[in-house]
Amino acid sequence: MTRIRKAKTFAALHRRGDPLILYNIWDAGSAAAVAGAGAKALATGSHSVAEAQGWPDGEHLPLDILLAVVSRITAISDLPLSVDFESGFAREPERISANVARLLETDAVGINFEDQLIGGQPEGDLYPIYPLEEQVARLRAVRAAADAAGVPLFVNARTDLVLRQGDISQHPALIGAVIERGQAYAEAGATGFFVPGLVTPDLIGRVVEATSLPVNLMTKPGMPDTTTLAALGVARISHGPFPYWRAMAQVRDWAAEAME
Repeated sequence: MTRIRKAKTFAALHRRGDPLILYNIWDAGSAAAVAGAGAKALATGSHSVAEAQGWPDGEHLPLDILLAVVSRITAISDLPLSVDFESGFAREPERISANVARLLETDAVGINFEDQLIGGQPEGDLYPIYPLEEQVARLRAVRAAADAAGVPLFVNARTDLVLRQGDISQHPALIGAVIERGQAYAEAGATGFFVPGLVTPDLIGRVVEATSLPVNLMTKPGMPDTTTLAALGVARISHGPFPYWRAMAQVRDWAAEAME
């Protein structure tokens, strides 16, 4: 598949009510395993990729290493690949454009791009969220880099507004700001809207209805099942770091059994 055709194929897999299931990978080996299970597309998870290479999550993994991992994945699989690009490994739009241009050289056709200000002054244990106007400018830089390369990159714009609030009773108060970001991100050139941490059916439905973008959610304990999410109009379900954590737990168990 050519890169442009692969990108268009990936975009077409996002259908409201018939969600694309992405079982997140972390290297070429996990990519081969997930592809062999019948996946329609592949997606990395930043936490998984970083930990698999011995780094903590949060853009601690050097960009050169991430690009090398992504290149190995695209070398062994022709499936469309989306890369968790965190917040672009830069703050300034010009540097983000340069980083996206480098990523596109790996043959990836999608990215997650988040609004958490990684490396900013923490608010308690959490990084702050980019001001909306600044994040819109950063998203436009992502789209400009893709347009310059002639690639219809699937830009899955992620907001961490909900994820950083662990008390789900506080989530209703955040939905207005979530929807505002979804609409602004769409105008800035995003192709999808990712709201990790959102688990309440009525709030999911409100977000789906309020944005023109296909909505992506991440599985976690307490999440509605796939059938329910499909009925709510969700277009993409990803698994985040959970596949990696489960795999490593199994390896630890096997290793402990072998060394008994």
